[in-house]
Amino acid sequence: MKPGPRSAGGRKVAFEVLYQRHQREIWALAYARWLDADLALDITQETFTRLWKKWQEGEVIDNPRAWLIRVARNLAEDHGKSAFHRNGTQPTQWLNGISAAAASPLEKMERDETFTRLRSLLEEMSPHDRQLLTLRYALDYDAAEIAAVLDINTTAVHMRLTRARQRLAERLIETGVVKS
Repeated sequence: MKPGPRSAGGRKVAFEVLYQRHQREIWALAYARWLDADLALDITQETFTRLWKKWQEGEVIDNPRAWLIRVARNLAEDHGKSAFHRNGTQPTQWLNGISAAAASPLEKMERDETFTRLRSLLEEMSPHDRQLLTLRYALDYDAAEIAAVLDINTTAVHMRLTRARQRLAERLIETGVVKS
């Protein structure tokens, strides 16, 4: 592939090839610096945007990979400098109060185990209860929508849902999934 292709179509194809080949590496470089996936994506996009602009200006880049890495590193460092001036520094104790955006591996494992046990309990329930609970909680139907699907009135839906939830709650308590 020739760096900095002359024709618009050639530039587009060459750009797409470079993007597919190097975007993960550029993203990883930015992510390793800041441990922020969104910021890494922003830096990656800005890096490739700058490459495209340089090509539009007719600049020939002999080693696009090295150029991309250098630009991404510079953008990551520039972000650090501007963030410092914008926010200053915070004492380390301040960071102790920040909770993670994602669940910890232990919390994820506990949630997955709970959902697995819940699914097995739902399989043990009657088909009618399972259908009602699925329509309400998995598909997020309201009582009127459930009534239309099952061809019953809304009052009956409320009554049946209440009973199905009670039976499920009893089974959850019996099996220890939920404490009473």
